[in-house]
Amino acid sequence: MVGTQALGCHLDAIPAEFSCNKRCLSFESTGFCAVCKCAHISRADGQQHSKEFEAISVLRKVPVLREGSFILNESVAILLYLTRKYSTSIYWYPPDMHIRASIDEYMAWQHEGIHIIMEKILWTKLLIPMITGQEVPKERMDDILKQVQTKIQLFCDHFLKDKPFITGEIICVADLMAAVEMMQPVGANYNIFLGKPKLNAWRLRVEKTIGSRLFQEAHEKLLKINKWDPSVLKPSVKEKILNMMQSITE
Repeated sequence: MVGTQALGCHLDAIPAEFSCNKRCLSFESTGFCAVCKCAHISRADGQQHSKEFEAISVLRKVPVLREGSFILNESVAILLYLTRKYSTSIYWYPPDMHIRASIDEYMAWQHEGIHIIMEKILWTKLLIPMITGQEVPKERMDDILKQVQTKIQLFCDHFLKDKPFITGEIICVADLMAAVEMMQPVGANYNIFLGKPKLNAWRLRVEKTIGSRLFQEAHEKLLKINKWDPSVLKPSVKEKILNMMQSITE
């Protein structure tokens, strides 16, 4: 193991914030839980705006990695930093430069390319109606669903192609990130894998490789989100969600 300073990572504790799932699953499956102490921040309680947390991250975002005086934001940067620093299974981020470049390409694309639209499905089909009591207009929903299909097709055509995994025969950290992003719509009862045998076969390979138990545990809260009680949200957080709905429907 490299380095002797205590390593900590602050993650989101709100059940509705399922982008955190990929961080938790990534930490478990790549072995980082053994070297990193995790603390949970509740955005429902506004903890990200506390003076204590602002001292750690002026961006007021999670996740945040802290190693002594070194602070690192953004999940992809954190995951790649840990992968490079610690001795994990070689297939997550292999030393081959071409394979690394392919992984880096997906990681650079994934936030704009797939994370935003997958998260938007979860919010517009389930969370916004649950929290506000208002449905997103059908025209807007149809447009979002069309965008989802376009992004999925791009993922299959450019990144997955006819390979078992993104970089070839062996799973890598990009597959892990992609799979959990695509699980977000499933929490809103919109299964993007239905009717897409190649995409579904890839997801099943990812799940089997990292272990079905771990994969299911990481998504347990996501798959039960329809039972979540939105009354736990602070009024200030609910107001932000109402503003979010307005921006989505415009």
